[in-house]
Amino acid sequence: MSKTMEAPVAAEGKKGKKGLIITILVALIAIGGGAGGTWYYMKTSGGDEEPAKPKPKPTAFADLEIFTVNLDEDGHYLQVGLTVKIRETPVAAEIKKQMPEIRNRILMVLSSKKPAQISNIAGKQQLSQEILAEIKQSMSSEEFQEDVLDVLFTSFVIQ
Repeated sequence: MSKTMEAPVAAEGKKGKKGLIITILVALIAIGGGAGGTWYYMKTSGGDEEPAKPKPKPTAFADLEIFTVNLDEDGHYLQVGLTVKIRETPVAAEIKKQMPEIRNRILMVLSSKKPAQISNIAGKQQLSQEILAEIKQSMSSEEFQEDVLDVLFTSFVIQ
């Protein structure tokens, strides 16, 4: 009698294990399908993408008239040609509008220098940065200030 009782219990144990395995497999497939569907939806709807970076604005150059200033009482003078590197934005019109103030600021910076201060590369680079700062101060808004990129010397004569 004991052999006949053990057989149904063993059969029920196998059915229980099979049911548990099938339930686990169905759950895993459902979770995997859900995760895959979510990934596909996010990928196609752009939720996973980085926002597109704006293209950098192209640059342009604004030539300024030649500047000539006395450097000291010994008769030394400086003649400088300048070009301003800017972004292609309305800043070019703003530079034209502010030209009297810009020229005045540049003349003040140039005439405050001694020949020895600007005769070497480091002095010229420093002078360029000072002129750049003066031009930016002349601009009416921060946006225009950011669009002024650099000051370049097109000629530089000390006599």
